[in-house]
Amino acid sequence: MLQGLSFEVFPSNTTIGINKLFETLQTLQQLEPEFISVTCSNGTNNVADTTVKVARYIHQELNISTIAHLPATYLSKQEVDEVLYELDQLGIHQVLALRGDVLPQLTPKADFQYASELTSYIKEVAPQFQLSGACYPEIHPESSSRLTDIKHLKKKVEAGCDQLISQLFLDNDCFYQFQEACELADIEAPVIAGIMPIVNRNQALRLLKTTQTKLPRKFLAILEKYEHDPIALRDAGLAYAVDQIVDLVTQDVAGIHLYTMNDAKVAQHIVANTQSLFARKTVSLVQ
Repeated sequence: MLQGLSFEVFPSNTTIGINKLFETLQTLQQLEPEFISVTCSNGTNNVADTTVKVARYIHQELNISTIAHLPATYLSKQEVDEVLYELDQLGIHQVLALRGDVLPQLTPKADFQYASELTSYIKEVAPQFQLSGACYPEIHPESSSRLTDIKHLKKKVEAGCDQLISQLFLDNDCFYQFQEACELADIEAPVIAGIMPIVNRNQALRLLKTTQTKLPRKFLAILEKYEHDPIALRDAGLAYAVDQIVDLVTQDVAGIHLYTMNDAKVAQHIVANTQSLFARKTVSLVQ
């Protein structure tokens, strides 16, 4: 097992998409990740029929630790209870408590407004679960300042988060500055670094349009030079992600969470070029 390396996948709304995801997961199994998390960001709040279905497959068929994402905004207490009961019956006891993206096609529920409220509720009604939380090295897009963002993060950890998984970032210095801010605020939960390899033009354009991610000069140069050369852009994007991971592991980051975008070949490339680094890590983050 590659200690400290984990993957994220997302469920599909179609049977064909789910079957393709299961094929991808079989490939990811061979890479022996520490855990695989399953998102719920597919335009539906039917967690039981999407997230839990995929998590069940990972846990039962692949025998890999899995974390199920739960969006606070779109779940009632009754729905949370039902999902937790199903996960508990399956032997899955890891959850990532999120607020949830703002989706115009979905109507928010009234029971939970913030991830910290969902975290606190789960700790109260189902203390057997280990809880993860999301964090933003470059500040949450809706936060007014770094100080405000860190205060909210500390509240989330105090509510019961055992570990944090960061959103993607392309500038490692931003992550290190975020770590320092957490230390100053006495936030002791380990922070796993989220890395997303940018391997095609459309992915890069979506990143530029929908996020506030800082784009370092080195990354911008890659986009400018290889924007219309798909093969070169993919190779350069993978190399950039590998460089990020090498630097982070060298600095003793708590772990690397790879946003695979359901692309097994991306994960295979990353593992092939970094596995010797992870083989040296001895601390398991998720039991």
